[in-house]
Amino acid sequence: MLTRVESEALEDQLLAPYAMRSAASRGRRFHEPEHPFRTAFQRDRDRIIHSTAFRRLEYKTQVFVNHEGDYYRTRLTHTMEAAQITRTIAKSLRLNADLAEAVALAHDLGHTPFGHAGERALNALMKPHGGFEHNAQSLRIVDELEERYADFRGLNLSWEVREGIVKHTPPYTKPLAADFAPGEGPCLEAQLVDCTDEIAYNSHDIDDGLKSGLLTLEQLDSVSLWRDASRSVRERYPQTSQRIWRYQTIRLIIDRMVTDLIESVEARLAAARIGSLADLRAVGRPLVAHGEQVEAQRLELKRFLMANLYRHYRVMRMAEKAKRVMGDLFKSFLDEPRQLPPHILERQQLGDSLPRVVANYIAGMTDRYVLEEHRRLFDAFEKG
Repeated sequence: MLTRVESEALEDQLLAPYAMRSAASRGRRFHEPEHPFRTAFQRDRDRIIHSTAFRRLEYKTQVFVNHEGDYYRTRLTHTMEAAQITRTIAKSLRLNADLAEAVALAHDLGHTPFGHAGERALNALMKPHGGFEHNAQSLRIVDELEERYADFRGLNLSWEVREGIVKHTPPYTKPLAADFAPGEGPCLEAQLVDCTDEIAYNSHDIDDGLKSGLLTLEQLDSVSLWRDASRSVRERYPQTSQRIWRYQTIRLIIDRMVTDLIESVEARLAAARIGSLADLRAVGRPLVAHGEQVEAQRLELKRFLMANLYRHYRVMRMAEKAKRVMGDLFKSFLDEPRQLPPHILERQQLGDSLPRVVANYIAGMTDRYVLEEHRRLFDAFEKG
């Protein structure tokens, strides 16, 4: 059998000098004895996967609302794709893949129903009460809202995973990062997630956009990443079906972006003369980014998806519906808090304001549940 101590010794042998070692973790908020077989970051990954918030991602919007079709990505499938890409890159760069995967799995726990449209709606509603931001909500979930242990609230994750949730996206000086070594950059394992998250959603949003009919192949031919990849696939497999050609094109786009990211990070580390984790943290700026050519192509694809998919009238209709539904629920619960389930209302006794309790409740809902809750409260013929 392989013990935790032996796994930590293997990390010392195999990981790059600037990688985060499990044994060097700054610890947890509440002391726990170490596990005999699993490292700290392996335990974090497992706790995230077994959490209620993680399971709910299955029924939360990525671009298409859950009931629009079984074939579209959900927030859960997106998270799994992002985590897989993160782990691949971390292993290639000799980073701590368990830590990188844990941050990737946790980074979207705080997302609301209806995706970014829901987040914008809830942030507007919470503006007089401290606002709402999904990274802050992810931290709130793992620190407070998950109820699974007798000795403490939350999941009691390691300092490094919690730091990664907060600081995987720059700037590293935002107020939320004040409790996580302000002025220091996060470890590379956390920095990866900002880029791998986008690689995952750019590629699968192309796929879902084509499946839904919101995007066309003719439109995509204006995007150089798609055009270059699709030409390569056609040249290699001239007789293949359109479905396989489309899948292979998206696969090639992912491969190109992942390969470029690995090569670019290696070059940036060498240029900055990073020889240790302390060197890395002292830089204070992201070292994970694409090379110049692929970065230009990434921005081109991002602009294309914004104009043709995320602002498509069908997506915008759902965004406006999300705003109305969440606004109705928020106002109704504030006007009469006794409509809230008792175990939710009890959270006021733990120090949360009523608006924050309501925001936490709505943010934790799935697409399906928020629509059902709205029907229960506003349809006179629906049972409460």
